[in-house]
Amino acid sequence: MKKEIYSKKAPKPIGSYSQAIKINNLIFISGQIGIDNETGKFNAKTIEEETIIIMKNINYILDEANCNFEDVIKTSIFLSKMTFFDDVNNVYKEYFNKPYPARETVEVSSLPKNVNVEISMIASCK
Repeated sequence: MKKEIYSKKAPKPIGSYSQAIKINNLIFISGQIGIDNETGKFNAKTIEEETIIIMKNINYILDEANCNFEDVIKTSIFLSKMTFFDDVNNVYKEYFNKPYPARETVEVSSLPKNVNVEISMIASCK
Protein backbone atom coordinates (compact mmCIF):
# COMPACT_ATOMS: atom_id res chain seq x y z
CA MET A 1 0.00 0.00 0.00
CA LYS A 2 1.34 3.42 -0.87
CA LYS A 3 1.68 6.14 1.75
CA GLU A 4 2.24 9.85 1.20
CA ILE A 5 5.31 11.39 2.81
CA TYR A 6 4.97 15.11 3.53
CA SER A 7 7.34 17.46 5.34
CA LYS A 8 6.15 20.88 6.44
CA LYS A 9 9.80 21.98 6.29
CA ALA A 10 9.97 21.43 2.51
CA PRO A 11 8.02 23.46 -0.07
CA LYS A 12 4.46 22.41 -0.83
CA PRO A 13 4.00 20.73 -4.21
CA ILE A 14 3.15 23.22 -6.96
CA GLY A 15 1.00 20.71 -8.82
CA SER A 16 -1.04 17.56 -8.38
CA TYR A 17 1.70 15.38 -6.92
CA SER A 18 3.11 14.37 -3.53
CA GLN A 19 6.50 15.37 -2.14
CA ALA A 20 7.19 11.65 -1.82
CA ILE A 21 5.46 8.28 -1.83
CA LYS A 22 6.45 5.27 0.24
CA ILE A 23 5.78 1.74 -1.02
CA ASN A 24 7.14 -1.00 1.24
CA ASN A 25 10.67 0.20 2.00
CA LEU A 26 11.04 2.39 -1.10
CA ILE A 27 10.67 6.18 -1.00
CA PHE A 28 10.09 7.96 -4.32
CA ILE A 29 10.85 11.68 -3.92
CA SER A 30 9.36 13.98 -6.53
CA GLY A 31 11.61 16.43 -8.33
CA GLN A 32 12.59 19.29 -6.06
CA ILE A 33 13.54 22.77 -7.20
CA GLY A 34 15.29 25.53 -5.26
CA ILE A 35 12.25 27.07 -3.62
CA ASP A 36 12.85 28.54 -0.17
CA ASN A 37 10.13 27.05 2.04
CA GLU A 38 10.05 30.06 4.37
CA THR A 39 9.32 32.56 1.60
CA GLY A 40 7.83 30.21 -1.00
CA LYS A 41 10.04 31.94 -3.54
CA PHE A 42 13.07 31.22 -5.65
CA ASN A 43 15.83 33.38 -4.16
CA ALA A 44 19.03 31.57 -5.17
CA LYS A 45 21.61 33.77 -6.82
CA THR A 46 23.92 30.98 -8.00
CA ILE A 47 23.55 27.41 -9.22
CA GLU A 48 25.38 26.29 -6.07
CA GLU A 49 22.85 28.06 -3.80
CA GLU A 50 20.02 26.55 -5.83
CA THR A 51 21.47 23.05 -5.39
CA ILE A 52 22.04 23.54 -1.64
CA ILE A 53 18.40 24.57 -1.17
CA ILE A 54 17.24 21.52 -3.13
CA MET A 55 19.39 19.14 -1.11
CA LYS A 56 18.19 20.74 2.13
CA ASN A 57 14.57 20.27 1.07
CA ILE A 58 15.21 16.66 0.05
CA ASN A 59 16.84 16.08 3.42
CA TYR A 60 13.64 17.30 5.14
CA ILE A 61 11.59 14.84 3.09
CA LEU A 62 14.00 11.99 3.79
CA ASP A 63 13.90 12.85 7.49
CA GLU A 64 10.10 12.78 7.47
CA ALA A 65 10.35 9.22 6.08
CA ASN A 66 12.93 8.28 8.76
CA CYS A 67 15.65 8.06 6.11
CA ASN A 68 18.83 9.91 5.21
CA PHE A 69 21.11 10.37 2.21
CA GLU A 70 22.84 7.04 2.96
CA ASP A 71 19.53 5.34 2.03
CA VAL A 72 19.36 6.95 -1.43
CA ILE A 73 19.84 4.41 -4.22
CA LYS A 74 18.97 6.46 -7.34
CA THR A 75 18.91 10.13 -8.29
CA SER A 76 17.89 12.06 -11.37
CA ILE A 77 19.25 15.53 -12.03
CA PHE A 78 17.73 17.82 -14.66
CA LEU A 79 19.74 20.87 -15.73
CA SER A 80 18.75 23.86 -17.86
CA LYS A 81 22.33 23.85 -19.21
CA MET A 82 24.87 21.05 -19.09
CA THR A 83 27.51 23.70 -18.32
CA PHE A 84 26.11 23.65 -14.74
CA PHE A 85 27.15 20.00 -14.34
CA ASP A 86 30.39 20.57 -12.41
CA ASP A 87 28.94 23.22 -10.09
CA VAL A 88 25.90 21.07 -9.23
CA ASN A 89 28.04 17.95 -8.85
CA ASN A 90 30.42 19.73 -6.45
CA VAL A 91 27.51 20.48 -4.09
CA TYR A 92 25.72 17.15 -4.66
CA LYS A 93 28.75 15.00 -3.82
CA GLU A 94 29.00 16.58 -0.34
CA TYR A 95 25.83 14.72 0.65
CA PHE A 96 26.96 11.20 -0.27
CA ASN A 97 29.63 8.65 0.52
CA LYS A 98 30.73 5.66 -1.56
CA PRO A 99 29.07 3.70 -2.89
CA TYR A 100 27.30 6.63 -4.53
CA PRO A 101 23.69 6.27 -5.72
CA ALA A 102 23.03 5.41 -9.35
CA ARG A 103 22.31 8.61 -11.26
CA GLU A 104 21.58 10.28 -14.54
CA THR A 105 22.04 13.95 -15.32
CA VAL A 106 20.32 15.39 -18.36
CA GLU A 107 19.89 18.78 -19.94
CA VAL A 108 16.27 19.80 -20.54
CA SER A 109 14.76 22.71 -22.44
CA SER A 110 13.00 24.20 -19.42
CA LEU A 111 12.10 23.51 -15.78
CA PRO A 112 9.25 24.67 -13.52
CA LYS A 113 9.50 28.33 -12.44
CA ASN A 114 12.41 28.73 -14.89
CA VAL A 115 14.89 27.26 -12.39
CA ASN A 116 18.23 25.81 -13.46
CA VAL A 117 18.18 22.45 -11.66
CA GLU A 118 15.66 19.88 -10.44
CA ILE A 119 16.56 16.73 -8.50
CA SER A 120 14.49 13.63 -7.69
CA MET A 121 15.54 10.60 -5.68
CA ILE A 122 14.62 7.05 -4.76
CA ALA A 123 15.63 5.73 -1.35
CA SER A 124 15.38 2.33 0.30
CA CYS A 125 14.49 2.83 3.96
CA LYS A 126 13.31 0.70 6.83
